[in-house]
Amino acid sequence: MSSQNIYILAIESSCDDTAASILLNGKVLSNIVASQKIHEEYGGVVPELASRAHQQNIVPVVHQAIEKAGIKKEMLHAIAFTRGPGLMGSLLVGTSFAKSLAFGLDIPLIEVNHMQAHILAHFIDEAGFSKPPFPFLGMTISGGHTQIVKVSNYFEMEVIGETIDDAVGEAFDKSGKILGLGYPAGPEIDRRAKLGNPKAFPFTKPKVAGLNFSFSGLKTAILYFIQKQVKMNPNFIEENLNDICASIQYTIIGILIDKLKLATKQTGINHIAIGGGVSANTGIREALKNGEQKFGWTTYVPKFEFTTDNAAMIGIVGYLKYLEGDFSEQDVTASSRLKI
Repeated sequence: MSSQNIYILAIESSCDDTAASILLNGKVLSNIVASQKIHEEYGGVVPELASRAHQQNIVPVVHQAIEKAGIKKEMLHAIAFTRGPGLMGSLLVGTSFAKSLAFGLDIPLIEVNHMQAHILAHFIDEAGFSKPPFPFLGMTISGGHTQIVKVSNYFEMEVIGETIDDAVGEAFDKSGKILGLGYPAGPEIDRRAKLGNPKAFPFTKPKVAGLNFSFSGLKTAILYFIQKQVKMNPNFIEENLNDICASIQYTIIGILIDKLKLATKQTGINHIAIGGGVSANTGIREALKNGEQKFGWTTYVPKFEFTTDNAAMIGIVGYLKYLEGDFSEQDVTASSRLKI
């Protein structure tokens, strides 16, 4: 690692959170996130509203990050930003801002893949959190993604399994919508699952070959099950809500753990690092911890604030790329479907 002090400003705007962070070498000095509440009433993220909110938020968020870090913008060595994947309008706001500021300060610009950043969030210097050794398996679970990635070094990653339809976070949110819960429903399902019986209502796990996932069939099965029960008893949902939530969560966790077991068997790698917003789910964290005893895994979960979309994870990738001299040109453009 470099002996010089490297200050990186990182910007994340892939979905509905405008985030900025300042890192000194691998350590986070500030990590500011402005969330957009407006999407709650629509039950999902509205891309047009998201990009407009980013335009309003980005200057104050970056200003706050610099101020909280106690530095001046002239001290920055580079600006890292999320190039993709994500919502095109949202990405464009962050990309344009990062390009302009880097140009104005005459410092390097560093593009970051959002999915790589979720995995490399584990390498932020944070007391009490250990870093996974290479090679390890990264499991990214969020509202938009479900992937198992074989990570050989910082920048050598191979997706060995991914969802063929809905992401796991979507499965939680859509199930919540069926039950009349607010958006996002994941945290509420998690909370209620602790109070219910996970084996009350068995849902069939989708059969998908290899390490890929599918959640759309499960979502349909839940919908039909609820419709059928409500027909027989209009109060079915409120009378059984905790048990329904526990059963849905139990099934989703079962799908994830089955695939991880298969991945460790196929690759011979038993270091597992998870990231993405859904890794905040307490049931998933518990199941992974149990896997340590049951299957001999070692699991790594980053600090809570680095699991959901945030700029600190963009900053750590920016820092690692800075050390390699891996910079972007000013003609770089956002890419909504960027692959690992």
